Amino acid sequence: MLVVALAWTMGQASATAAPSTSAAAVVLTYDTSGAEEFVDAVDKGAAVWNDNVENVQLKPARSGERANIEILADDGWPRAQTTSLGNGTIWMGRQAVDEGHDTIRIAAHELGHILGLPDKKPGPCSSLMSGASAGTDCTNATPDASERAEVEDNFASAGVSPAVYAARLYLD
Repeated sequence: MLVVALAWTMGQASATAAPSTSAAAVVLTYDTSGAEEFVDAVDKGAAVWNDNVENVQLKPARSGERANIEILADDGWPRAQTTSLGNGTIWMGRQAVDEGHDTIRIAAHELGHILGLPDKKPGPCSSLMSGASAGTDCTNATPDASERAEVEDNFASAGVSPAVYAARLYLD
């Protein structure tokens, strides 16, 4: 798919080719207003997914915008509750952090659930979705090839532009 960007130069429009990956991506927004000390970890966990998949991108919600994903901090164990693919709530639980688990790995793992991935436990550190079963020494926050492929497949059939998808979700 070719995406054309128009630029105005001295009153005339000129067309240039733009990368098509971002045009095809479904954009999901996340709200960190309740994430407390985990905001930076969530932003970095989202950046990991943005750097590793093309069919979906995670962006912070603008002020007043209804987000697809709500991020909360609490004293329990980290968890995610999905309401549909790309939508739900993540709790960044302090219990795992207190035990020594990496906050960026936790954020990326929980975002993986929102993106449609199940836990793969027990598992090696190389598998993001192995979660805590990889141990506290594991700081790998990058999804492996099969995890990336599954997320790409999950969002390949969205069949709508990011703007339409976002608008539809805001109306839900």
